[in-house]
Amino acid sequence: MGRLPVRLVLYRADRGPRPRTSLPVSPIRANDGWCDDPTDRSYNRRIRLPLKREPKDKRSAEGLMRDDQLYDVVLVLGYNDCPRIKHRGSAIFSHLARDGYTPTEGCIALSRCDLLAVLSESRPGSAFLVMR
Repeated sequence: MGRLPVRLVLYRADRGPRPRTSLPVSPIRANDGWCDDPTDRSYNRRIRLPLKREPKDKRSAEGLMRDDQLYDVVLVLGYNDCPRIKHRGSAIFSHLARDGYTPTEGCIALSRCDLLAVLSESRPGSAFLVMR
């Protein structure tokens, strides 16, 4: 995979305080999503979802306001974002791990303690080095 720069930190303000970091930080709002539709002009970008899905809105997107706690703190990693290439993939995040560290759908999962430690040491320009 290579070097994935940290672009942004997202967090659930309703579930905890703003993470301590010098990286850009933004709260997740109820209608925040991430577009994973390669035919959409917002592919691999944070988007605003309709609060109520309209029948004509057929784009594929993941909601960021999840019921579980995986996205209580999220690092958005720079993958296929500059430039974006259709069908190359989207949304590689570092987020909180499930109990037992069960597999993700392509993200990097860490314990809350470890993720917050990474954030406290990260600076603009920090990156994850992902090796196979």
